[in-house]
Amino acid sequence: MQPTIEILERTKKNSETNKDEVFTRLYRYLLRPDLYFIAYKKLYANNGAATKGVNDDTADGFSEEKVNNIIKSLADESYTPNPSRRTYRKKANGKMRPLGIPTFTDKLVQEVLRMILEAVYEPVFLDCSHGFRPNRGCHTALKKVKYHFNGIRWFIEGDIKGCFDNINHGVLVSIINKKIKDARLIKLIYKFLKAGYLEDFQYNSTFSGTPQGGIVSPILANIYLHELDKFVESQSSLFNKPAENRLTDEYTHICNQIAYVRKQIKKASDENEKSALLLKLKQLGMEQRKTPSKSQTDKKIVYIRYADDFLIGVNGSKEDCQRIKNELSAFIRGALKMELSEEKTLITHSNQYARFLGYNVRVMRNGVIRPNGRGATQRTLSNRCELTIPLQDKIMRFLSDNKIIGQKKNGEIEPIARLSLLRLTDLEIVGSFNAELRGICNYYHMAGNFCDLSYFGYLMEYSCLKTLAAKHKTSIGKIRQKYRDKKGGWCIPYDTKKGTKHLHLAKYSDSRDVKNPSDTIPSVAMIHKNTRSTFEERLKARVCELCGTTESEHYEIHHVNKIKSLKGKEPWEIMMIAKRRKTMVLCRKCHAKIPK
Repeated sequence: MQPTIEILERTKKNSETNKDEVFTRLYRYLLRPDLYFIAYKKLYANNGAATKGVNDDTADGFSEEKVNNIIKSLADESYTPNPSRRTYRKKANGKMRPLGIPTFTDKLVQEVLRMILEAVYEPVFLDCSHGFRPNRGCHTALKKVKYHFNGIRWFIEGDIKGCFDNINHGVLVSIINKKIKDARLIKLIYKFLKAGYLEDFQYNSTFSGTPQGGIVSPILANIYLHELDKFVESQSSLFNKPAENRLTDEYTHICNQIAYVRKQIKKASDENEKSALLLKLKQLGMEQRKTPSKSQTDKKIVYIRYADDFLIGVNGSKEDCQRIKNELSAFIRGALKMELSEEKTLITHSNQYARFLGYNVRVMRNGVIRPNGRGATQRTLSNRCELTIPLQDKIMRFLSDNKIIGQKKNGEIEPIARLSLLRLTDLEIVGSFNAELRGICNYYHMAGNFCDLSYFGYLMEYSCLKTLAAKHKTSIGKIRQKYRDKKGGWCIPYDTKKGTKHLHLAKYSDSRDVKNPSDTIPSVAMIHKNTRSTFEERLKARVCELCGTTESEHYEIHHVNKIKSLKGKEPWEIMMIAKRRKTMVLCRKCHAKIPK
């Protein structure tokens, strides 16, 4: 049988070649077992693989029998998704974000469904969309802003109110039905949308929205918001107009004067006349550098979206921006049955900062003269888009929220010991600080004021040292002396099979030139093409990896969330630690002996 992933890759190419193609009979791919082994391989390593939904179904216990039962229920259309378990996560603004945790079986089916939908829709999505897509993320969206928003005069910061919670099920299904004519697949999607959720042991129906936390939710949201992308693109083609004149009349007049004076200098024979002309040329040059060059008679819309946050750059008047905002609001309300957040959808002049994906964005008006790399000088920074770090809102708030800094009596801040980390080993304490420091510095590596993070690095280092000192009830100086690395710094030594290694505290500057700071998602087809999942091979080998029996009727995968949580007392724990694997294929008899 041809691997299904190759069929999906062919489907993706067909969708890319013919954007208007309508697909049928996609549901049959849900009945092919090889996709479920690929889905399991993708899901089992996640921290949430061992998190329970409304029942005890987790990544533990995966088997061929489980896959066959799923396929059988999908084939006779008796498959019914379980309601998600509702939990909440705190947002940056203090509000709580609801998250739905599906059962692991539902996660498997959703992941397979996501792969099918991605093959159809990924080639159709527009280039302006960056959220929850392969090889795209926050940094690809920010790069587009940095290089495509040069010379923009106005920003419209967009935010859809409660986007994920207010997706209209009827509108979503009708949008999908335009591209996919497969009643069984549409019915399955509708089942997931209407599955409901369980909160405080009480079932609640879902009348709108896709649950945040569901595997298939991001691509469904992208399919829904693709209609918004198309609308803005159509408005852009109607609005865009080239400039009547590239340069202003004043700037053109000065350029003509400079050209005339230069000709006069070449013709001048008298030194006094030549000196006067050179002085006039210098004065004209100073005047030219103060005069705006761009005529600003063009009209243009530039649009970038990440999930439900979007930024629109407008060359035009403020009245144009207000009209565009009103048209967007009317479209979102009418076609998408959602609301544009009035308090978050702002019109900002580009010489002031707009906020997008945690960065401050503005267009610089800088008259500094620099070499342009072509043998001449010019205002290279004028009208350039700049990304900066909102230090007070993001960095200082992070330090304060995580008890990394405190405040003296005189109001000054100082690094403090993190009491919540005292129970960890020295190696784990430094590792925790490293993860946070690298994460923030990697994310903000594109910022023009990246060097301001040196103070952040200083606060993190001394908070780390104070935490280690508090743990050992000693001073920072003695900690430095204990862990000195003979190079003027300090590090934590730890033993490995290859000898002693050392863990240094990360430096903020190491993130400046990081090549791939975002989590890129490689194409599944490229990874798995012409290969078989190791889980499929291990299950089909029909050998218990603990007792070695080959005579059992059923073999299942035992899954643990973290290897370091194993104590190494039981034989199965010793084997998993030795193999450094979170999974083990067991016969049903051996699996039943392991406490759940």
